[in-house]
Amino acid sequence: MAACKRIPKTIFSNIFSRSSTGYQSSSSFGPPSSLISRRGIASRLYVAGLSFYTTEKALLDAFSQYGQVVEANVLMDKVSSRSKGFGFVTYASAEEAEKAISEMDGKTLHGRIITVELAKPRTKHTGGMPIARGPPEPPTEKQ
Repeated sequence: MAACKRIPKTIFSNIFSRSSTGYQSSSSFGPPSSLISRRGIASRLYVAGLSFYTTEKALLDAFSQYGQVVEANVLMDKVSSRSKGFGFVTYASAEEAEKAISEMDGKTLHGRIITVELAKPRTKHTGGMPIARGPPEPPTEKQ
């Protein structure tokens, strides 16, 4: 344990770092999709109804025939290490994304009918009910 205390936190965190899906993504290449989508260059698609056996590479291969795919992510369950049944595909342009939506929505991928639509922007949510931190404050009179 004493040896772990001597390792700088940056090195220790880099060794055990994980992506948002819980695993390092091997299909990520080029600039990060968060930078591209913030600049309005790329279009991100939400793909629902995926098989539990669909991988990021299979998703990339299925959608790359409709345009340049910047990134393909399949979200994984951290406990079972199995797909959650949905993912995201990021295209380099909005035209390619629209073409993929029209062609792939309602089609079969690995034995399952998938739904493809534009991804909604992330919203900040608090994660549930607020935690009570003591008695409520008495109401103040507005003058």
